[in-house]
Amino acid sequence: MNNNNPAYAGAPYVPETPKAKSIRFATWIAFLAWVSAVYDFILFGTLLPELGRHYGWSEAEQAGLATWVAVGTAVVAISIGPLVDRLGRRAGIIFTVTGAGICSLLTAFGGALGKGPLVLIRSAAGLGYAEQTVNATYLSELYASSDDEAFKKKRGFIYSLVQSGWPVGALLAAASSALLLPIIGWQGVFIFAVVPSLVIAFMARKLPETPQFEIHRELTRLKKAGEHQRVEALAAHHDVNLEEHANTGLRGAFHRNSIRATLVLGGAILLNWFAIQVFSVLGTSVLISVHQVTFENSLIILILSNFAGFCGYLTHGWLGDRIGRRNAIGCGWMMGGVAFAAMLFAPSAFWPVVLLYSLGLFFLIGPYAAALFFISESFPTSTRASAGALINAMGPIGAILSGVGATAILSGGGNWQWAALLFGALPCLLSGLLMFAARHVDPESVR
Repeated sequence: MNNNNPAYAGAPYVPETPKAKSIRFATWIAFLAWVSAVYDFILFGTLLPELGRHYGWSEAEQAGLATWVAVGTAVVAISIGPLVDRLGRRAGIIFTVTGAGICSLLTAFGGALGKGPLVLIRSAAGLGYAEQTVNATYLSELYASSDDEAFKKKRGFIYSLVQSGWPVGALLAAASSALLLPIIGWQGVFIFAVVPSLVIAFMARKLPETPQFEIHRELTRLKKAGEHQRVEALAAHHDVNLEEHANTGLRGAFHRNSIRATLVLGGAILLNWFAIQVFSVLGTSVLISVHQVTFENSLIILILSNFAGFCGYLTHGWLGDRIGRRNAIGCGWMMGGVAFAAMLFAPSAFWPVVLLYSLGLFFLIGPYAAALFFISESFPTSTRASAGALINAMGPIGAILSGVGATAILSGGGNWQWAALLFGALPCLLSGLLMFAARHVDPESVR
């Protein structure tokens, strides 16, 4: 914090407005960080059949393992939000990316110690999943603080480029598995993921902190110092609601002004992650079991369909700026549920499966370009990261419930076709319907 700022002469503290160059740099770092985090996150699900073959785990055991990993991921994801609201957005990005990279390295050797240690390692790797909440919090604040009005009108589309790191990371995970697996084995593929994570974390040290968090931190400092008049002056100058500022962290997510957003968005994400778990994380298992494709062909399908997912991000980010983020999300997820249901019962031919699976991912993961930004826009600065992390953690909980249901069906002699319909396609449709219970948020209200 600059000691020459007028705040130290009695005038309210005014943080520096980020320059266009700083915003561009932050956007690139956030994109690369998300690609790296998703690469590790998806890699585990993609290579789970290989781990199963290596260690002799059945399909039911693999599904159970994925369920316990989701439990740990939810715990880690929830814990990140309060940390980011306390230490800052930049520190959150560095911490999550570094942690995901280290866990990728440990995954290569954790299975040899047993399923228990591997679950702990992959739970800690949930830092990578939590990174998207940090990204959304950081960029929604940074973009809102820009003095370029033309840029602010298209910030949803710009963020969609960042969030498209999900299909890019998933595509890289599938592509690297196909290319490197025969050469260095599944353990080598995990080790390969470490280097980019550490490089990105090192570059992230140059990120600017958001003006909103700087104001939040100054308000907190003045409160602790007992300078109540300066607190009121600073809050009035920046139009900060002191009641909201007092309700920080997870408590603030259930404040009367935020509880509707917390419950509706949390429920929608929970339901939608049934589909994420089945069709994205465990996509190879579903394709191999339902349509009898080979592991190698399933990787090709994942590569093609994740390219469609990338297009879905750009499309829904663009739509969110025009028809409203809530509407873009709700319609997309409903259509995704229909596409996946059709894929499950389509003929087992390569191109029909590719087309319907790609269409499903287009409408399943594409809306997250608008969803993460919409979540951040729905909460005040004092609780933005905590509420976002809580809602984001509903995803792994949805994955847990989906995994429990799928495991029960498989263990009872059922097949992936019906397991994926009941615990993947149908919840995807319902998540889209639930989104329309959320309150519309004017992006201009985000300060």
